Amino acid sequence: MHGNSFGAFMRHDETQEPPAIDRALLKRVIGYARPFRGQLVVVLLTIVVISVLSLAPPLIMRTLIDTAIPNEDLRLVTWLGLGMVAVPLVNGVFGVLQRRSTARMGEGIIFDLRRELFDHLQAMSLGFYTNTKTGELMSRLNSDVIGAQQAVTSTFVALVANVFTVVLTAFVMLRLEWRLTLIAVSILPLFIIASRQVGVRLRDVRRQQMVNNATMNTLMQETLSVSGALLVKLFGRAEYESNRFANSAAEVRDLGIRQAVIGRWFFMALGLVSALGTAITFWLGAVFVINGIITLGTIVALSAYLTSLYGPLTALANARVEFTTSLVSFERVFEVLDLPLDVPPPEDPIVLDKAAGALEFRDVSFSYAASAGAGLESVRRFGWGDSGLVEDVGQGKSGGWTLDQVSFTVLPGQTVALVGPSGAGKTTMTYLVPRLYDVSRGAVLLDGVDVRNLDTRSLARAVGVVTQEPYLFHDTIEANLRYARPDASLEELREAASVANILDHIDSLPEGLATRVGERGYRLSGGEKQRLAIARVVLKDPALLILDEATSHLDAHSEALVQEALERVMRDRTSLVIAHRLSTILNADLILVIDRGTVLESGTHRELIEQSGLYSRLFATQFSVVDDGAT
Repeated sequence: MHGNSFGAFMRHDETQEPPAIDRALLKRVIGYARPFRGQLVVVLLTIVVISVLSLAPPLIMRTLIDTAIPNEDLRLVTWLGLGMVAVPLVNGVFGVLQRRSTARMGEGIIFDLRRELFDHLQAMSLGFYTNTKTGELMSRLNSDVIGAQQAVTSTFVALVANVFTVVLTAFVMLRLEWRLTLIAVSILPLFIIASRQVGVRLRDVRRQQMVNNATMNTLMQETLSVSGALLVKLFGRAEYESNRFANSAAEVRDLGIRQAVIGRWFFMALGLVSALGTAITFWLGAVFVINGIITLGTIVALSAYLTSLYGPLTALANARVEFTTSLVSFERVFEVLDLPLDVPPPEDPIVLDKAAGALEFRDVSFSYAASAGAGLESVRRFGWGDSGLVEDVGQGKSGGWTLDQVSFTVLPGQTVALVGPSGAGKTTMTYLVPRLYDVSRGAVLLDGVDVRNLDTRSLARAVGVVTQEPYLFHDTIEANLRYARPDASLEELREAASVANILDHIDSLPEGLATRVGERGYRLSGGEKQRLAIARVVLKDPALLILDEATSHLDAHSEALVQEALERVMRDRTSLVIAHRLSTILNADLILVIDRGTVLESGTHRELIEQSGLYSRLFATQFSVVDDGAT
């Protein structure tokens, strides 16, 4: 069985290319090590010192056997003994220095890669996140970055050290006995053959391991979060999820076993090659000693150097495999970094010191299929140094235009209500203002400036959004409020909470503002979370306020409190409201009736009722009923 496995393992698949190392990829990898030139120089110097000192023990043994013992020179024996102690001591000190430098370099590279990855992901549009699993992102930021760091520090340092050791050892062995040295080195092609055979297989296994680990991370993230755990319990799917996790973990396990077995066969082959070279060298060396061609001390020194030669040669053969497989980590990191920004920053950003809040949609058309970014699952790497995106971004909410030539203007301080059936495009319109997506055609203007030309931070300061499901961090109430304005005073926090009708509830809690809200705010009710979100927007003090059905999922009491808070916040502020309450609609300066991505009707409540169109029908069936239910 083992023989068949080894035979299958050693057969080279002609359809597979050897694990080539692309120069462009290597150049890019080296770029991350450039800021750490100082540490790299120290590492190289320590490699030289350690490699040179490691050559001393065999020469010391040769001198002891051929000179000190035959001549009964006790003084020389003493010095040689001290030398045997001094060499590992000095090597140990330089080894510590080398490890310190490689650690600083490696951790620095991890930091730079993670920061660059995180910043790039932060710049992606909302569409990217709707097409990407969180567990996959975590895997790229953790496992893949660490693998990339190991490629630079561990594998690269070992490669350089082993090359230097092999060259120095071969040079000294040639000086001692050139014939035996040539015989010992003649088996080098066997090392190369073994490494070429195994390289492709280990690289493929390594990439599949990363994919499967990311899948397992995603499953854990989805089912062990508060929302996921709640869903599993409510539907009684614990056994199903357990089996699903077991299957995913089993795939990870099986790949780990496969990698270990391939590696074991590989090292067995390298061990056999080393044993063959050592046996031939020892046999010929013994013949040379018997015939008086070389001394006993020389063959003893050569035997010690064989270990110093074949050990690094084995490591070098494995290093090529390790280096090509570890570059898969860089490959996966670069796949993310090479994703184009679907909401690119402006080349010459315009800063709004104090926005007035005027809003205009000018012939705006939008398609999720054209504008939503592709997720990580659609990334394909066709060759190291080249990447491509499979054109499978999905159709979003529809296969055609979600918005089609929408135009309207909102003056500073006005309230505009967006009404229409579900799926009409109302929420999509609110996404385009803060640039969660970019328009496909036309332009969205804030104070007369295309939002695509506005400084990102200026736009974020000018626009405040309260969504249907507010997100709260697993932190204190105070920390969640300060997310809008970190420098806010305690009085300003309390004032904002008062405006949002949540201050009394905060004061009733034992820890007040220091109360932790739990993951996603699950320790609070829906109305309490919504009012905290409103308080957060109050602290932000935006010129333009967007409300996306902020009271649609609340009970009557909570809705009344939230609605009262919203009315305070909307006062003297430009507001774009997706409305389902009659009072909001009646008080709006302008009502836009949206259906199938177009503005069918616009005007005040009275004007639209008189037109007897879609709004009149919606008002009669939807809004009046909702209002009656609320009262």
